[in-house]
Amino acid sequence: MYMDIIIRESYDEMSVYAAAVIANFVKSKPNCVLGLATGSTPIGTYKELIRMHKEEGLDFSQVKTFNLDEYLGIGIDLSTPYEKDQSYARFMYEELFKHINIKEENIHIPDGKTKEPEKFCKWYEDEIKKAGGIDLQLLGIGGDGHWAFNEPGSSLGSRTRVQALTKQTLDDNYESFYKKAGIKREDMPHFAITMGIGTILEARNILMIANGKKKAGVVAKCLEGPVTSQITASAIQLHSGGITVVLDKDAASELKNLDHYIHVEKMKRSMGMLI
Repeated sequence: MYMDIIIRESYDEMSVYAAAVIANFVKSKPNCVLGLATGSTPIGTYKELIRMHKEEGLDFSQVKTFNLDEYLGIGIDLSTPYEKDQSYARFMYEELFKHINIKEENIHIPDGKTKEPEKFCKWYEDEIKKAGGIDLQLLGIGGDGHWAFNEPGSSLGSRTRVQALTKQTLDDNYESFYKKAGIKREDMPHFAITMGIGTILEARNILMIANGKKKAGVVAKCLEGPVTSQITASAIQLHSGGITVVLDKDAASELKNLDHYIHVEKMKRSMGMLI
């Protein structure tokens, strides 16, 4: 349908725009189904959604959510300090869910503690279908171009499954999260449950966010390079629904067609086609 590439000066401006895209979906369809992501990139977006809920009454009471992934072998433990609990379920609780009026029964996060991962993965796919599919999927992009835990070489038709994590993902997540928690690198989970690329592409709309110079090269490959399983986020080019990509200036700095994207955004805004 469309791909809007929106470039903002800073991480904060990127986050505010991304939150506005999500808020528009919630307002126009109060019982919408959101796909949510973890990692450091969406924290600012979630902060802005919390502000909108508290100050502007943004209502999440009918919203359903499905998270992309979770480490295999760990689960939320509210009895431990947040920095010691590295589950994505805890991340979502602390960074978003406990601050808004979403119903617990409407929250879906892969169960890292499941004893039957294959059966669970099939159930998760069925639950997404039962909910009517995902209206808007929020995504970041990994340093090697992965979406969720769909590591390089993952099938672009893949479904929810158990995935072994690459050295780069382990290194990145260790530096960003586990090191601060005082957890040794060798004690990190080496497997995860993740939605597949095929699953993600079934969302009716995609919102991808990225910030920082470190992501510039991989963002350019994802948006302007060939579609390849070595950069699983490049599958965004195959998506047939609405796509919004929001980048800060640094993450957009290696895009060959940068001037064109800025021009198109200006034209669309002047015609009232963008928020």
